[in-house]
Amino acid sequence: MSGSTNPDRAKSAVAVIPYAGASTIAAKVIAAHVSGYLNLTVETRPPEKIPPDALDKRRRQYNAATLIQTIESMHRKDCFKVIALFDVDLFTPIFTHVFGEARQNGRVALVSLFRLESHMNGSSPPTDRVLERAAKIALHELGHLLDLLHCDDDRCLMYFSGSVDTLDQTGFNFCRYCRTALRRKLRQEGIIDTPT
Repeated sequence: MSGSTNPDRAKSAVAVIPYAGASTIAAKVIAAHVSGYLNLTVETRPPEKIPPDALDKRRRQYNAATLIQTIESMHRKDCFKVIALFDVDLFTPIFTHVFGEARQNGRVALVSLFRLESHMNGSSPPTDRVLERAAKIALHELGHLLDLLHCDDDRCLMYFSGSVDTLDQTGFNFCRYCRTALRRKLRQEGIIDTPT
């Protein structure tokens, strides 16, 4: 996508923030993909501590909804959207685990590297595969923040991936319909000013 950027958003349309031990390299890769795919101004920020209240000690996982609520409550008015990167296992009440999570049209998306760092058979993928998976999840969850729903096209980044195998087979692009919806939303928000 191309187009001029609203000067009010120029400092940081999207902030990518690694939490605790999450890879700063992965954060930079995510930032580069968001910038490249959506032509947005993206800033990688210093690591922050994981909100301790989000840990479910019984499950030994972090509640994604609690993390989103806590990060949203920090009132980050200096950016349009936040992608929070974690290296811990995340869950939601309806899923035993999630690779990422975002509220539809919300402000904060989560990406977890925890389950992206192994194949379904338990073997470890190369680093570039893990980074590719993280970028796909980040773009997918950012799509939800920009009001996109899941897509039926298995070549589209908005296709639901419940396993790393499905994620690996998912295309690395938005389908024509999702691209159109993204451009429309970004224009409505004043993030891009001209049709692309």
